[in-house]
Amino acid sequence: MPTPIIRIDNIVKRYGPLTVLDGLSMEVMPGEKLALIGPSGSGKTTILRILMTLESISGGHIEVDGEQLYHMPRGKDLVAADERHLHKMRERIGMVFQHFNLFPHKCVLDNVTLAPMLTKGIKRTDAERRAMELLEMVGMADKARSVPAQLSGGQKQRVAIARALALSPKIMLFDEITSALDPELVEEVLNVMRRLASETDMTMLLVTHEMGFAHDFADRVLFFDRGRIVEEGKPNDIFRNPTQERTQSFLRKIIAAGHRI
Repeated sequence: MPTPIIRIDNIVKRYGPLTVLDGLSMEVMPGEKLALIGPSGSGKTTILRILMTLESISGGHIEVDGEQLYHMPRGKDLVAADERHLHKMRERIGMVFQHFNLFPHKCVLDNVTLAPMLTKGIKRTDAERRAMELLEMVGMADKARSVPAQLSGGQKQRVAIARALALSPKIMLFDEITSALDPELVEEVLNVMRRLASETDMTMLLVTHEMGFAHDFADRVLFFDRGRIVEEGKPNDIFRNPTQERTQSFLRKIIAAGHRI
């Protein structure tokens, strides 16, 4: 069996008296496409933000690509990771956010090339060549000189995906990337995701309320509630024959709201 590319062991995350993740453990295999579903506030986005080191942990350990994420060796001991270690680990992970987070005063091409040039020292000509390849892949090459204000929400999100890919991460995290979009723009972003899933071997973790897409996209689905994994399995098992009452209740509400599963 291959070694997990992500290993989360007994993670706890607290905000003051509020416990968001409560002894969470999970593993993700290299190349696996994982969908995280569940009600708002169940801890799904917190996991992604922790993996991206945007949030710290209150307890437990995380390994990414065989190395501790929030700890580092010092002699025979493990100590809290310093910023240099976190920066090194962060380079292996890309994240696409719900609200795009593009630089508003820079054109599309600059948005995609800036991080590789600054963090990896890639020459502008090489960065721009790679950026144009990625923009072509997400259907945005013709907008390379446009600024974000000239783009639709779906176009902005496709640029955000290209920007995250420009750093060649091993792991990609997607946090509700269609929830801020008008319904008619959702499909163009999901089509890019389908292409990524079918044409790359990147490990991908997706937090979504698009249950139909999660069913089609994922190798495995994890249902979260109150900071714990209530149920996990292949998409057909979770969406067609869930065994836990809490999963069944959640999916009934999703169907009642008119969403496709």
